[in-house]
Amino acid sequence: MKTLETNDWMILNSIIYKIYTTENVTEMRSQLLEQLKMVLDFDSADFFLADDETGADLVEQVTYNCDEDGSSSYNELDYSRGIMYSGKSMVYRETDIITDEKRVETEYYKKVYKPNNWHYSLQMILGRNKKFLGVVTLYRTIGKDNFRYDDVFVLDMLKDHLAYRLYTERSERSANRDKISVTEATDRYDLTKREHTILQLLMDGHDNQEICDELSISINTIKKHILNIYRKIGVKNRVQLFKMIKEKE
Repeated sequence: MKTLETNDWMILNSIIYKIYTTENVTEMRSQLLEQLKMVLDFDSADFFLADDETGADLVEQVTYNCDEDGSSSYNELDYSRGIMYSGKSMVYRETDIITDEKRVETEYYKKVYKPNNWHYSLQMILGRNKKFLGVVTLYRTIGKDNFRYDDVFVLDMLKDHLAYRLYTERSERSANRDKISVTEATDRYDLTKREHTILQLLMDGHDNQEICDELSISINTIKKHILNIYRKIGVKNRVQLFKMIKEKE
């Protein structure tokens, strides 16, 4: 088991913090690869997401010290496909599932590893609730030793945090696809110009008093406008409204 120094723990804590707090997922993934280099020895890395629609295709590649090569090459990796798409999070060395002798003879090794001067790899499969979410692969160049179980231990500490963040993002995207924008609601439900403005302010998080101050109208007036919006759209309260309307156009 790897003995982590104080500095290593600080870096890992920083990585976990940024997994949850970095708003942009692409930026979060890029920072992750850069910070991992501070606690693990690898020469290149990539981080793919699973396509929301198919649940299998690999998309939105983020890389560290390597060129983007597209996701098609991963589909040739027959011996790990079952693991990758199992919907479970796990960390393993590629040599744990296929011998090095057989691996170097595969088309995948010849087309992806050899041109990049890579030999060994360490993979972190990300899944939650039986859904495949993404995969991180760290590579070492030819001539270097294989990854050790100490390295597996480090990634194992991060996998569930990453899987939870990606699962949450996917769920939010799915919910958001079913919503309509304020402009779409205005056109569909024949809202007035004032109702459109009030609906946008509601979606921006303003309470009734703030909207009154913004528009220089009374509390009773704002309540009447909001009730009209509810009636036209067909909802009974603000919770139902937020489930139906996108917060941003």
